[in-house]
Amino acid sequence: MSTTAEHTSSVWDAVVGQPTAVATLRQAAASPVHAYLFVGPPGSTKDEAARAFAAVLLTGTDDPTTRDARLAMRGEHPDVHEVERVGPAISAEQARDIIHVTSLAPVEGDRKVVILHDFHLLTAEAAARLLKSIEEPPPSTTFLVLADFVPAELITIASRCVRVEFRSIPDDVLAERLRAEGVEPDVVAATVAAAGGDLERARILASDPELVARRAAFAEIPSRLDGTGATVIAIVEELLARIDAAAAPLAARHAAEVAELEARIEQLGERGSGRKQIEERHRRELRRHRTDELRSGLGVLAGAYRDVLASGARDAAAVVAAVERINDAVKHLEHNPNEQLLLQSLLWSLPVL
Repeated sequence: MSTTAEHTSSVWDAVVGQPTAVATLRQAAASPVHAYLFVGPPGSTKDEAARAFAAVLLTGTDDPTTRDARLAMRGEHPDVHEVERVGPAISAEQARDIIHVTSLAPVEGDRKVVILHDFHLLTAEAAARLLKSIEEPPPSTTFLVLADFVPAELITIASRCVRVEFRSIPDDVLAERLRAEGVEPDVVAATVAAAGGDLERARILASDPELVARRAAFAEIPSRLDGTGATVIAIVEELLARIDAAAAPLAARHAAEVAELEARIEQLGERGSGRKQIEERHRRELRRHRTDELRSGLGVLAGAYRDVLASGARDAAAVVAAVERINDAVKHLEHNPNEQLLLQSLLWSLPVL
C-alpha cells in the first residue's frame, strides 16, 4: 500500500523519512545521467522514490495529478518498465529480456525509465550480461537499479551508477506517518516497535489485532521453559500458529490485488496482464512477512533475556550465551531454514530461569 497521487501535493510525498535522497533526486532530475543505484533496506520507500523519480523524468514536474505521473506512480506507465525477479534471483534469461526492453524506443514520449527491483538478488551471469546495457544504454533510457545492499556481483555495475542511499525510517517519522494515515494512537507504538523502520511492514501490522499478544508470547518464553521437550514443542507450535495467523492482513491485500487483476483481465485480456509477476511477488511478500515476524519475535526474546541480565541474574554467562544463540538464529533466517526445527533447537538450548 502506498500513498496515491490523488491525495498528495507532490510525487515525493510517497517517499517517507528520506530527505537527503529526495534532495539528491530532485537535483538529479534537472540533468539526469544514464543510471542510478538506490540502496537501502526493504520498506525504506526506495520503490516509491523510483516511481516518483520516473514520473519527474517523464513530465519534468513533481505534480502528481498529471496523467503520466499517475500512471508512473501506479506502475502502469508504458514508458516505465518495472522488472521484478522471477524465482529466487534475476537470471541470465531475465537479463536477456531486460536488454531487449532497453533496445526498444519509448512508446509515448522521448524518454524511457527501466526500474530493476531486488537487484541484490542476481546471478553472476546475469550481472555480466547486463553490465554493457546499464553502462551505455540508449540516450532515451534511464536505469533505476534498486538493491537492499551491494553484493560482490553488483560492485562493477554499482560503479557505473550514481548511488543514492536510503535508510530505515526513524521511529518518530514512522509513527507520524501512521498517525497521518489514520492508525489509532494506541496501536502506533506497538506497530513502530515491531516494524523495524519498514513502512510497508508497519502498514500491515497496524491492521493486525494480534500484534501485542504475539510479541508478548515471545517475551514470555524464558518464564515458560522448564527443561522439557514437551514444553518446547508446545511453545513452538503456538508461535508458528500465531505467525500463520499474522499473515491474514497481507493475504487480504493480496486477494484484493488479484480481484483487481481479474477485473482488468476480463476487460483487456490475459496477454501482458502480469499475472505471473503478481503471483511471484505475493509469494515473496508472504515469505518475507514470515521471516520478518520471526526476526521481530526473536528480537523480543533476546530483549527478555537482556532484561533478566540487567536485573542481576546469578548465571550471567548462561544468559549472555542465550542472547548470542538467539542472534545466531536470526542470522540463519536469511537461508530459509525449517522454521519448526530452528525454533525447537533454539528453545531447547536456552537456559531455564
